[in-house]
Amino acid sequence: MTDNMVQARAREIAVDEVFPHAPETIWRTLVKPELMARWIRMTPVGFEPVVGNRFTYRTSPAGEWDGTIQCEVIEVEPNRRLSYSWRGGHAANTGYGSLLDTVVTLTLEPVAGGTRLRVVHSGFELPRNETAYRNMSGGWVGVVARVGEIAGEQA
Repeated sequence: MTDNMVQARAREIAVDEVFPHAPETIWRTLVKPELMARWIRMTPVGFEPVVGNRFTYRTSPAGEWDGTIQCEVIEVEPNRRLSYSWRGGHAANTGYGSLLDTVVTLTLEPVAGGTRLRVVHSGFELPRNETAYRNMSGGWVGVVARVGEIAGEQA
């Protein structure tokens, strides 16, 4: 594998999991704000699954950054796909809290016995976003597992 291939892969995080639930159940878990807050462990303020809707998450501040993640819904296809921008950080910060301008896409696909959920968080600029990439790589694995657990409660 060449360095260019490694770097290209390092710009996106992808997590793929199949759950024994209908797409409608997974979708509800993904778009109800009170359930979102549980799987992502941040409260979405102002979220609605409507293209153009702007909302925020809050996390730990760092340096010049106040910890606010600014998001805007880019795409909505009920029971199939949700995509939104994920922007935060500050240009003066290095490491945690560096400027981040990325996109989160959640795709649902019906499969035998359930639904495949694929989460792709793309747009990481390396090396600037190396800390965010590293932290969120493991973080999204946990998020996807929690989506499945919470969807199981809704089924």
